Amino acid sequence: QVQVVESGGGLVQPGGSLRLSCAASGIIFRLYDMGWYRQAPGKQRELVAVITSGGSTNPADSVTGRFTISRDNAKNTVYLQMNYLKPEDTAVYYCNARLAKADIWGKGTLVTVAS
Repeated sequence: QVQVVESGGGLVQPGGSLRLSCAASGIIFRLYDMGWYRQAPGKQRELVAVITSGGSTNPADSVTGRFTISRDNAKNTVYLQMNYLKPEDTAVYYCNARLAKADIWGKGTLVTVAS
């Protein structure tokens, strides 16, 4: 079954850290560009960071220096390390796998940043 499944969300205080994971199955993971997106209440979904099949990364300006995307092709998993979290980072975080016309989305994991 082709799918990506996110995990690792939760409640964290401002300034804290979380690591999200996204496990892929049913695809040749190493060939796919992988991305993290987020959608805050009442807002459109936005790109957080992408890591290409070759390992190049492209984080959004709003998370540069705080969030790091990485991948482990042996484990078919992409990660998002989030540090110095802010209340405005509160959102549902979605994992995306993309290759040519293939565009696979997970169901999301909720991250809430509050004291």
